[in-house]
Amino acid sequence: MTEATKTLLMTGASRGIGRVAAERLLRDRPDQLLLVVVRGEEAGRRLARELAERTGNANVRPVSCDLGSLAQVRAAAEAVRAMLDEREIPPLAGFLGNAGVQMASAAKATADGFEATFGINVLANYLLLRLLADRFEAGARVVITGSESHFGDFRHNLGLVPAPRWTGTRDLARPGTGPEAETVTAGRRAYSTSKLGVQYLVHAFARRFPEIDVYAYTPGLVPGTGLVRDAGAIQRFGFRWLLPLLWATPIASSPQVAGVKLAAAVTMARPSESGAYLDRGRVVPSSPESYDEEREEELWRGAAELCGVPVS
Repeated sequence: MTEATKTLLMTGASRGIGRVAAERLLRDRPDQLLLVVVRGEEAGRRLARELAERTGNANVRPVSCDLGSLAQVRAAAEAVRAMLDEREIPPLAGFLGNAGVQMASAAKATADGFEATFGINVLANYLLLRLLADRFEAGARVVITGSESHFGDFRHNLGLVPAPRWTGTRDLARPGTGPEAETVTAGRRAYSTSKLGVQYLVHAFARRFPEIDVYAYTPGLVPGTGLVRDAGAIQRFGFRWLLPLLWATPIASSPQVAGVKLAAAVTMARPSESGAYLDRGRVVPSSPESYDEEREEELWRGAAELCGVPVS
């Protein structure tokens, strides 16, 4: 086994494009320790073992964490810090935040009482990065998986997801109530809005931590993954078996292709200035709505208050 000289922390490596990306990273970067954040200790050990067996690279270790619990996010960050302090792992050279959920409603809550989509897609990323920001080595790369749905137009999502509706951090963190909040439409809007929030986070982090590079990455439309596993049977069937017919067109990508490109977002030569949006590896502008510094700063302050960390 090649001795690891640096560490990459990754969420969302268990399935779909994240699983493909994790395997690709282990094959292409034998000198890098892949630290995978997984819900449950046994699940983490199993994933690390499977990844090592499939790639022939044993430089992979699990960190147990349910991203729907801020207490567990804190514990995971503390575990990483302790491993760094004790030199159990090499210096922290990057973060790949690929974990994310799309719910069938906007009424579900995390362990902390936050709307689940916003809590996992936005607040968990925010808190984990805030708690580890001072441990990244200079030149580290942070990539968070975003989504074309944040554009909110037909061209970018074929009308599959409603346009985002930004109403402020505290409001978005509050689970919806009533019949409308229980609908699939509400759940999908919460998803697109959370991915707009990812863009705001990336811009805010890029301003505050100039010594590291922070990017949002979109894989485009990738049917055939488990993203809509919380949806109804008809929607799951369509996403799993019908939409994959689009793999042969420029409209969509297979999980294999998207996963390889996700890994490349971490390993490629520096693609652009920090804060950029990577569309399947190409640097392009994100949505006009995503460049709103007032909202970015409101999200930063609101997330700090909700997560119980200093604003600065």
